[in-house]
Amino acid sequence: MEENNKGRDEIYSERVRAGKRTYFFDIKSTRSNDYYLTITESKRKHKEDGFVYEKHKIFLYKEDFNKFIEALNETVNHVKTELMPDVDFDQFERAYENDSVSSNSTDTELKWD
Repeated sequence: MEENNKGRDEIYSERVRAGKRTYFFDIKSTRSNDYYLTITESKRKHKEDGFVYEKHKIFLYKEDFNKFIEALNETVNHVKTELMPDVDFDQFERAYENDSVSSNSTDTELKWD
């Protein structure tokens, strides 16, 4: 019974590894066949006897998608152009690609257009 419920709820998932953090973008469905996005940040934290994952989650509903993307793009562009214009932000992507190639990772890159 749990498998049927899981299959109905989880529609699509995208994982983005970013150093010590991993971001999950998951599309889920409601009982009325509506859709929403969950964005989860997961960080691995060391404890005395091993490690634990600390997670933070945001629920984003379809009526807010465009506003959210617009605000995110404006905020990131402000940092890039106004606060840190001399930083080569592509260097982080190149470092990630080099690390992914060396570890044979097949993670998909997420782009906000």
